[in-house]
Amino acid sequence: MGAADFWQNQEKAQETIQAFKSLKGVVEPWESLASEVEDTETLFELASEEGDSSTLAEAQRELASASAKFEKLELSALLSGKYDGANCFVGIHAGAGGTESCDWVAMLSRLYIRWMEDHKYESSVIDSVPGDETGYRSITILAKGPLAYGYLKCESGVHRLVRISPFDSSGRRHTSFAAVDVIPEVNEDTEVDIREEDLRVDYFRASGAGGQHVNKTDSAVRITHQPTGIVVSCQNERSQHANRRTAMKMLRARLLRIKEKEQQAELAKLYGDKGEIAWGNQIRSYVLQPYTMVKDHRTEEQTGNVNAVLDGSIDRFIEAYLRHQLSNN
Repeated sequence: MGAADFWQNQEKAQETIQAFKSLKGVVEPWESLASEVEDTETLFELASEEGDSSTLAEAQRELASASAKFEKLELSALLSGKYDGANCFVGIHAGAGGTESCDWVAMLSRLYIRWMEDHKYESSVIDSVPGDETGYRSITILAKGPLAYGYLKCESGVHRLVRISPFDSSGRRHTSFAAVDVIPEVNEDTEVDIREEDLRVDYFRASGAGGQHVNKTDSAVRITHQPTGIVVSCQNERSQHANRRTAMKMLRARLLRIKEKEQQAELAKLYGDKGEIAWGNQIRSYVLQPYTMVKDHRTEEQTGNVNAVLDGSIDRFIEAYLRHQLSNN
C-alpha cells in the first residue's frame, strides 16, 4: 500500500485495501484481548500485594469481561473454511404468499442490514425487485467485513414467519416464507471456467429515485449463464462496467457452489448416504402470534424476544449453529 504506483490500478488497490481491512479485523481483537489480560493480571497482583478487596473485585469483573470476549473470539477462530473470511452476497427471495411474502423479505433485509451495522460491516443493496404492493420479491445485499461469509452462511435456508397479517382486513393469521441464499464474494482468479459464449448479457435502466436523480442510461446489467440457467444482476454501481464486474462475481460464486455440491455428492457416494447436503430446508421460525418466539430448527436455540431478533440480534443463533457444526465434525 505504500508503493508509489499503488493507486495506478484502482480496482486492484481497492481489493488490497479490503483484504487489509479483513486481516486487521481478525488480528486486532486478539491483540486487544491480550492487552486486556495483561492489565487484569496486573490488577490481581496489586490486589494480592495490598490486600485490597475493591481492587480484587475490579480484577474479577475485568476477568469475566475478558473471558466473554475470548469465547466469542474462540468461535471466530473456528471459521477456517476456504471462503469464511470473504465478503458475501445475501440474497433473499419471496416464497408463495404474494404481498405477505414480499413484506417478509423486506423485514429480513432490514434484519440483516441492522446486523451488519452492529458489526461495523459495510452493506450495499446490489439488486432488488420490488413487490406489487410492498416489500421485495427479491433483494441482494453485499456484506463487506471480517469473516462475513463465515458468519452469515449460517443464515442460508428457508425462514418462516407467522403473524396476524397487517394486509388482511379480517385480522387472520398468515404464514409467510422467504429463502435466504448466502454466497461468498470470490476473486476473478477462482478456478471456475466461464466461457463468454455461454453468457447472455442484457443491459437495462436501473430503478431508483425520480426527478433529477433518475438514471437516464442503461447501466444495470443482467447476466444469464445459459448452460445452467443461473441469472444474476446488478444495478447499484455507477457504471455499466462496474455493474457487470459485480454481477460476474456473483455468477462465479454460484457456479463455484454448484461445483462444490457436485464434489460433495461424489463424496457421499464413497462414504454412504448421510442425508442431503443442502440449504433448501426450513431452518428458522419467527412466530409473532398467538405467542412470541424465534426458534432455530437445526440447533433448538430459541428466544421470546422477537423484536430484538427482527432488529438484527441474531448472534445467539449464529453462535449456536457454529458450535452445533463443530460438535458434529
